[in-house]
Amino acid sequence: MNGWVRRGIAACLCVCTAVAGFSGARAEKRREAVQDTPELASAGQGRVAAAAGGTGAVAGNSREIERGVQWLIAHQLRDGGWGQGDESLDMGTNAEMAALRDRSNVADTSMALLALARAGHTPSRGAHRDAALRGVHYVLREIEASDEKSLAVTSVTGTRVQAKIGSHVDTFASLLLLSELKAAMPDAESNARADRALAKVLRKVERNQTADGAWSNQGWAPALTQSLASKGLNRAAQRGAAVSDETLERAERKAQGDYRKGGAGDAAAGVELYAGAANLGAMRDSVRTRETKKDKWAAEAKAEPASPKAVAARRALEQTALVEREADDAQRSLVARLADPSFVRGFGSNGGEEFLSYMLVSESLLAKGGKDWEQWNAAITQLVQNVQNGDGSWTGHHCITGRTFCTAAALLVLMSDRAPAPTASRLQHG
Repeated sequence: MNGWVRRGIAACLCVCTAVAGFSGARAEKRREAVQDTPELASAGQGRVAAAAGGTGAVAGNSREIERGVQWLIAHQLRDGGWGQGDESLDMGTNAEMAALRDRSNVADTSMALLALARAGHTPSRGAHRDAALRGVHYVLREIEASDEKSLAVTSVTGTRVQAKIGSHVDTFASLLLLSELKAAMPDAESNARADRALAKVLRKVERNQTADGAWSNQGWAPALTQSLASKGLNRAAQRGAAVSDETLERAERKAQGDYRKGGAGDAAAGVELYAGAANLGAMRDSVRTRETKKDKWAAEAKAEPASPKAVAARRALEQTALVEREADDAQRSLVARLADPSFVRGFGSNGGEEFLSYMLVSESLLAKGGKDWEQWNAAITQLVQNVQNGDGSWTGHHCITGRTFCTAAALLVLMSDRAPAPTASRLQHG
């Protein structure tokens, strides 16, 4: 990555800042009204903390992160979840979407809780641990109430996020959430409950995966949710949950196949940023999981060289090397495109899809490290910080425009350096 990349992102920044300023001014009165609605259970808590001079700030969090966290806390609903929140006025209004503004759903709630966790607030630690616990309890209730066989984890349907990136985004977002929060509940009983819910989601995901590594997941750009699914599966394995090797390998082959096809197909809505971020994200997550197994495979390959176990181990090591080379190729291809502002803009302006893509790119580059990561992180941090709204939230300006998803995803971009690293000692093999 070089100066051309920084200039490409800077050009994108100019456009996105202008859009944010225009739309933010039009929505200011609506924001003020929403912050005072009685459905917002934690709004009073946030105001009291601010009035007392304490906002639950965490050392190391930037001002932008703290403001985003406070916005999320102020907009938590009475049942512990988050709805999609205010949408851009450019999306128009209808009765169904208006009703979903303040109705909790699993995808938006999971994204909000992931952002809170990265900011230092989990169900067992941080100034907002109670809010985080209430949020996780909402997600657990939805999962527990779902059936055993289908891919669905919630009865709430018709949300903007589902329509745009996949009808089962709630399933994969909750998979990632529960994987990251494994062992983060306040006591043994609640950890066991969360583990049961995670195991149930994993059974659903494994049962409903198709032979080509995908899932029935209709939407405008389901490639992004496919990558989220792969991230959730790999994160679960990295955190010690039992995940089927076959499920992981199918998802891996799906990402490799999509990368080899090149371009951006219908699953990425024809947007090359979405395709590149999704494919690289899934491939890099798979590499990180495989890396935790390399020592084990190397030992098995040497112990009894002629045994079936040793043969399988050598094959796994060869495949790991191939996947890593291909992930490196995908990264080089994507980094080369980051100099093009039209590529970085994605669909043309910031939507939740762009923020999610930036998160996938950031976490992928972080895993490899070096100048690509450092220069991208500096540039994308500036872009995201400069389009933050005055109230601490972020708004999309096409497709996913709800403030909850956009705020959470933007925060995850700013905190991508805190993405959990896999630990070999935790890994189970399915």
